[in-house]
Amino acid sequence: MDETPTWSVGEICKKTGLSARTLRYYEELGLLPGVGRRGARRSYGRDELERLRFIQRLKALGLSLSEIKELNQVHAISNSTAAMLARLEEVLSLRLSELDARVEELAALRDEMRKYHDHVERRVDALGAGGEGAR
Repeated sequence: MDETPTWSVGEICKKTGLSARTLRYYEELGLLPGVGRRGARRSYGRDELERLRFIQRLKALGLSLSEIKELNQVHAISNSTAAMLARLEEVLSLRLSELDARVEELAALRDEMRKYHDHVERRVDALGAGGEGAR
């Protein structure tokens, strides 16, 4: 007898915080291959739960569903976790570079905004000290 725990759609939704609609969508995209059935109902095991948590983690890191699907395909084609992780490392390295560039842009924008804020503040102070019509 198989002692591997399985969960219904409702149970897996509670465990992951995902909606049933999202689960079905992930299945349609091929992100959840091999979801089992108990009669006419979907049945999720540990593998699916781990995969869903992995998908959530990758999405939180900014990967798109198409990128996640690509990682699944790399794993399926080569039947290798190592190949998938190597591709993931490439994707994450690219994302880190993009993120570093964006952080630099935002820091420059913050500095520019701070300077302009100080300029406006000085103008407000000058208008307050010089009366209503001061320029």
